[in-house]
Amino acid sequence: MNYDSLFVYTHFKGHTMGGFGGSLKNIAIGCSSGKAGKQQIHGAGWPKGPLFLERMVEVGKGITAHFGSHITYINVLKNISVDCDCDAHGVKPTCDDIGILGSTDILAIDKASVDMIYALPEKQRHDMVERIESRSGLHQLEYMKALHMGNDQYELITL
Repeated sequence: MNYDSLFVYTHFKGHTMGGFGGSLKNIAIGCSSGKAGKQQIHGAGWPKGPLFLERMVEVGKGITAHFGSHITYINVLKNISVDCDCDAHGVKPTCDDIGILGSTDILAIDKASVDMIYALPEKQRHDMVERIESRSGLHQLEYMKALHMGNDQYELITL
């Protein structure tokens, strides 16, 4: 609360509970206050699926509302594994390095990141797509759109 801007630097990858971890997961979990904040998102019994995803999006909405137009996101799509970086025994990456995305729109950057995964050849995308879909991960994007957290229509500009 002591800051008026935020720079979000995210290693985009899979996630055990969310399907994928992009900028939303980074701020929702990363900016939550210690144990109490994280428990509010995870809830009693560590729920999975839509309830966890919706709590994560709602926390992200509060953070994005606080910073308004003073927030910038970078998603790095490199060394992409189905497991989060927090998993000490995560599986090896299966996707080729794709690149780096930047935006001031959290929905656009996370959707573009997911779209780039889905655009990979089947052999490379298979594990990530299975992780995203088996965890209802696309619900993050749907709920962000429903809460007017950004635009799911974007234009990729190659630099």
